[in-house]
Amino acid sequence: MPKNNPTFPQAPLDEYLRHLPLAAAERGRLTDADSLAELHCRLAGGARAGLGDAALASASRRLSEGYGDEPAATGRLASDAAGRACLAAAPPIRRTPVVPEPWDCNPLLRLWRRFTGRRNPSPPRDLPPVSWQRGASRRRLLLLLLMLGPTALATWYMRDILPCCDWSYSTIAQFVEGTPPSPWQSLGTALPYLLEGSVLGLFALLFGWVSAGFWTAVMGFWELLRGSGGRHISAAEAGSGPIPAEVRTAIVMPICNEDVARAFAGLRATYESLAAGSELARFDFFILSDSSSAEIAAAEQQAWFDLCRETGGSGRIFYRRRRRRVKRKSGNIDDFCRRWGSQYRYMVVMDADSVMSGDCLATLVRLMEANPEAGIIQTAPKASGRDTLYARMQQFATRVYGPLLTAGMHFWQLGESHYWGHNAIIRIEPFIAHCALAPLPGRGVFAGAILSHDFVEAALMRRAGWGVWVAHDLPGSYEELPPNLLDELKRDRRWCHGNLMNFRLFLVRGIHPVHRAVFLTGVMSYLSAPLWFAFLLLSTALMAAHQLLMPQDAASAAGPFPAWMPWYPREAMLLFYSTLTMLVLPKLLSLVLVWIKGVGPYGGTLRVTLSVLLEMFCSVLLTPVRMFFHSCFVIGAFLGRSIQWKSPRRDDGSTSWGEALRRHGVQTLIGIVWALLVAWLSPHFLWWLAPIVGSLMLSIPVSVLSSRVDLGRRLRALKLFLIPEEHDAPPELRATERYTRENRQRALGGAFVRAVVDPLDNALACAMATARHGRSLAIERLRAERVTHALAVGPERLDDRARLALLGDPVVLARLHLQLWEEGWENWLAPWRRSLGSLYRSSDRPLVVPPGSQTKPAVDGVRMAG
Repeated sequence: MPKNNPTFPQAPLDEYLRHLPLAAAERGRLTDADSLAELHCRLAGGARAGLGDAALASASRRLSEGYGDEPAATGRLASDAAGRACLAAAPPIRRTPVVPEPWDCNPLLRLWRRFTGRRNPSPPRDLPPVSWQRGASRRRLLLLLLMLGPTALATWYMRDILPCCDWSYSTIAQFVEGTPPSPWQSLGTALPYLLEGSVLGLFALLFGWVSAGFWTAVMGFWELLRGSGGRHISAAEAGSGPIPAEVRTAIVMPICNEDVARAFAGLRATYESLAAGSELARFDFFILSDSSSAEIAAAEQQAWFDLCRETGGSGRIFYRRRRRRVKRKSGNIDDFCRRWGSQYRYMVVMDADSVMSGDCLATLVRLMEANPEAGIIQTAPKASGRDTLYARMQQFATRVYGPLLTAGMHFWQLGESHYWGHNAIIRIEPFIAHCALAPLPGRGVFAGAILSHDFVEAALMRRAGWGVWVAHDLPGSYEELPPNLLDELKRDRRWCHGNLMNFRLFLVRGIHPVHRAVFLTGVMSYLSAPLWFAFLLLSTALMAAHQLLMPQDAASAAGPFPAWMPWYPREAMLLFYSTLTMLVLPKLLSLVLVWIKGVGPYGGTLRVTLSVLLEMFCSVLLTPVRMFFHSCFVIGAFLGRSIQWKSPRRDDGSTSWGEALRRHGVQTLIGIVWALLVAWLSPHFLWWLAPIVGSLMLSIPVSVLSSRVDLGRRLRALKLFLIPEEHDAPPELRATERYTRENRQRALGGAFVRAVVDPLDNALACAMATARHGRSLAIERLRAERVTHALAVGPERLDDRARLALLGDPVVLARLHLQLWEEGWENWLAPWRRSLGSLYRSSDRPLVVPPGSQTKPAVDGVRMAG
């Protein structure tokens, strides 16, 4: 067994005392203890009964020695029914039922019920129609006309300029009524018509999709240019009066295996921003953890405790880690509503990378109070905080182009808008009553717990009569973007699967048509990729048919060959440039708006213009790569390939050449083969496909180089891709960056090992353990087995399930702590010493830490910055 030499029984006691912050007199009184069990009995007050649980009895004393009287003075440190130390990490529970409604997705079943005289259950509706709905209907009718009119005209024009088939009635009738040709002749005649018809159908669908985005940006430009339109929720109408004392708001941050340093730094910056104002008393903060990693869970506990101490947020910042994790983020929110939702009127949902200013939070509450029919008000978060070239381009794009699209969506949707799942305020009572999500019925990858819950919750809130709004002009809301292309694509795969699942709810009874359209646009965001890919492939096939099937003398063509029409290059270029204008003009309008509003925060007129041009060029390189991956995601989802819903990366990460070769190798090969084939068939057509095949062939170097941090920082030094948050960073973002940097500099690995071994961290872990069972023979046998197994295998060979079981039971955790110290189990003590690094003391000089000091000998996995 890997234990210390038993001939030196005093060594573990001396080492333990060196890492327990005690006054000199107290330390001297404890040095003559016969054993570590005796030491813990003295710390616990001298009782010798139950020496096996002496370490558990001393947890309160160890906490008070390490952190002063603050935990006890604030009422968080108390005792449970068995007299064990218990740290109140969450407020008292006042349960409220949260019952999801089963999905009614089958319109045929509803029709059968009506036919047989049975009434279909009516969807709940709390509020009567409101005045803005009539104006919203007129706006959407206008949008439909703006989309369908140009789409029909462009499709008709496309039909006339394609150099393949004569779609006149006489030509088709002649083919149908003529002598039945041979199968080869039938194929030669019908194939061009099938290809061209497919191309026309895809062109109409995709042109309509592009047209919707174009008119959304145009109306967003008009809205931002003229200011308030009088029919929307705006930050200007919130006022600045005090929030009534009875209006309480919970700020909830669901996390799951996140970067603890970044998540708690952002939450601290948000808390301090709110505390700088006068409304902190109206808010509570909840960290809702679903982390399945014991290492991260232990770091979260220590980070929460330090956050409360360093901000003075005891009794206002709460932490809970679920033991039964169901329905992912939506289940975590449901669990909060079930336990504590009745104590609050509103909740603000934040992501692990969210940061919000105190003014933004207070304004959201005032907007809700001023609009009693509003159920959800979504902010428009500004992307910031990344340094890679790719992320800085994306931050710039969302900062420059995003306001137009957000304002345009709000113009068309009004109170039937999007909810993006974070940085938004929600009215809790109707959310509990109407927005709980039942699993989707059936089997397969499109059944079970809903993944992209936000669109569905917004649809259910609107179905109940409550408005869902976007406060697109409200400042002080921030988020972060993926650092590189591959991380963005990993996120897109999850979103793609979630949106495809949501489309099953398209025919649910009572859903508003606008939210049905939201489900459709969510699907089209990813389904458009394989449609574009199919359009390009069919266009290539149409060109091949034109080259291979057209006779040398087209004028004498007869029999199995179609009457090939002439090619009209001028008309084709006109249609091409019309489509390109609809894609590019929104970006140019965004640039014009920046020129009008002020170019200083973007680096000046020349630099912002050059940044837009560079972003447009890079977008041309990246769009075909995204198209290929999104096509694979959609096809994989329909083939039944499941995904792992993991938390995204929260730091700047670069892509290696090896990873880029593995992920982009296939599409590079496709680009090369595609280009060679087109060059062989028709070199002139290759110029049309050059942006596509060229981007696919360059995907590996583009992916690698765009992920580089040094390139991003060089361009920032040149003031390219500059955003206002970098030109003059808000205090919340500066604080988040500072706390994150300091946390990572002070962070040490091995948070789980320290929760077991370290005197202070073990006391905290014992006090926060939630599985507080009673005593029985079966429970005691299981506890003994867990301690024996943990001692034998050591921390490296314990799986996360066993580690979480140790963290959850204070009795097991304390017994393991005491036994490994008494018996000198080096497989636990050696990793603990390595985790402390320079903080470990092997000399006889004691480490005395004054009560309330920021420094302690056993540093947590992520120590909060002081």
